[in-house]
Amino acid sequence: MSFFKRLFSSDKKEANFTEEARETLDKGLEQTKTSFFTKLTKAVAGKSKVDDDVLDNLEEVLVSSDVGVETTLKIIQRIEKRVAEDKYLGTDELNRILRDEIAALLSETNTHVASEFTIPADKKPYVIMVVGVNGVGKTTTIGKLANQFKKAGYSVVLGAADTFRAAAIDQLQIWADRVGVPIVKQQMGSDPASVAFDTLQSAVSQNADVVIIDTAGRLHNKVNLMNELTKVKRVMQKVVADAPHDVMLVLDGSTGQNAFEQAKQFTAATEVSALAVTKLDGTAKGGVVIGISDQFQIPVKYIGVGEGINDLQVFNKYEFVDSFFK
Repeated sequence: MSFFKRLFSSDKKEANFTEEARETLDKGLEQTKTSFFTKLTKAVAGKSKVDDDVLDNLEEVLVSSDVGVETTLKIIQRIEKRVAEDKYLGTDELNRILRDEIAALLSETNTHVASEFTIPADKKPYVIMVVGVNGVGKTTTIGKLANQFKKAGYSVVLGAADTFRAAAIDQLQIWADRVGVPIVKQQMGSDPASVAFDTLQSAVSQNADVVIIDTAGRLHNKVNLMNELTKVKRVMQKVVADAPHDVMLVLDGSTGQNAFEQAKQFTAATEVSALAVTKLDGTAKGGVVIGISDQFQIPVKYIGVGEGINDLQVFNKYEFVDSFFK
């Protein structure tokens, strides 16, 4: 039994990852799985052995499934190595080998595995600064994240530092009301750093556990974005010395290759430490999770697999791959 087969055996599944969560994940990845395995079946049709033709077809399947060119080439090279070592590799074994190699790639970036919404005990308040372009589900992700942290027993404060759009402040207020958590906001056009400062001061005075700061979704140019986010971070550190503890980039999984471009732009503009990939339930482009995680070497922390308030999950690489190849 291979290392990854042992790793993904049923007794290795996270005890805290509930059956309900697994069902939601399975349903959320349904379109991606159907599309991927339909293509894969065609790629190996009439073949009993993994040869150059099968590998060429597999490369096309992975690229068209939005895994990304660089990550696809890595996977193909790993499989070529396996073929060379095993001399004969049947196409019936391809699913297992793919599963092993994708698991290996995800394990290189997502070294920490969690199934629950937790924060480090020594970081209070734990400050998350959220970045991403408009339309990716940034505000919704913040609301769902606040809900999950609150359900886990943490006190949460939201900061509406996206002062570029009045709608962004209004949307975050709606989520704050829905979840039942306090929000700190100012008028549209206010200094985002001032909002962040006030939010952290409020959180400290309330002895809050978690602070989630929204930021402007525009990507007008990297210099201005970098300057703005750097200022926000610098001002926050006047209140909480090591804030933010996470700079989380929200990406829309349904945009496929466009999500790669957004990740490239934001990682060039600021130090992104975590990713949240949304809208995986409404797309066949779930392969972006694998490619973006590998290409940018930034851990995927959360995934959105449904429209419900509870359908934001902590990304668990074991459960994700298990669901994908189920």
